[in-house]
Amino acid sequence: MRLLRRLSLGLVGLLVLAWFGLVLYAYGPGEPELPARQLASAADRFITVDGMELRYRSWGERGPDRPDLLLIHGFANTLQSFRLLAPLLADHFHVVAVDAPGFGLSAKPVNRDYGNASQAQAIADFAAALGLDRYVVGGHSMGGTLAVYIAATDPHVRGLVLMNPGIISTGVPALTRYLFWPLPRVMARMFGSRDFRERFLKKSYLDPSIVTPQVMDAMMLAPRSAGYLEGMTSMMGQYRTGDEPLMASRVRVPTLIVWGLQDRSKPPGEQQQLQRLIPGSRLVEVPDSGHYVQEEQPAAVAAAMMAELPARR
Repeated sequence: MRLLRRLSLGLVGLLVLAWFGLVLYAYGPGEPELPARQLASAADRFITVDGMELRYRSWGERGPDRPDLLLIHGFANTLQSFRLLAPLLADHFHVVAVDAPGFGLSAKPVNRDYGNASQAQAIADFAAALGLDRYVVGGHSMGGTLAVYIAATDPHVRGLVLMNPGIISTGVPALTRYLFWPLPRVMARMFGSRDFRERFLKKSYLDPSIVTPQVMDAMMLAPRSAGYLEGMTSMMGQYRTGDEPLMASRVRVPTLIVWGLQDRSKPPGEQQQLQRLIPGSRLVEVPDSGHYVQEEQPAAVAAAMMAELPARR
């Protein structure tokens, strides 16, 4: 009994030390945070929507023969996810990419509802603020999830593009459902680490060399921006998904599903399952691509979009 008691006390002591270590990591000193506009490039624009300043970029001119195309990035990413795709579309579309609330150089409010429905509504409000009255919405991964919510609820949407979206398997770490103090802040710190973020990102690519130092430089602007740590902590602590398959089944606009076939984060056959969910949707499978199909095969994605999407506003 004494041995068992000593072992139990030793285990409790180790757990207390580990917990104390997590607290020190979570609340230790970090790099100074800067206003988002100080970190922005000349191509970045900002607009205030629902009390939040959102960063966006655009490519191509608006006109009757160029449909508006709004692109939404995935979880823990930014609008730079479309840096290779958007220029290929600029002669055919007026392309806009936005940092969703809580990501990139957009505002990171504390205690905001970061669930999919709320995030989608904020981006629909962003589209309205820009005057995108008849637009196609597209998204990658989590951004595809938000795009589905928007397409199912916003009457101004006239088309939908999904790139390996998080509809059936969401792609958002299931661990976020069970995080308690100080774990949300620990996760926020981890995603603010260049080394962790780079390793996390590269696992999603068939060709990880696409994640260059320049890509990481742009990615790491978010953790340097004002409000990052508190905002990401809030997001990690209360992020929840909804009934994404139900929302997908409610989509009634022309839909293109572009699928990178070597996506290790998705189970085999999910793309066909998704196609069956969305009435009349078209599926284009892209070989030699992992999860980030728009970065690994941008020309193939652009060709599919130009072939399938409306040619006029």
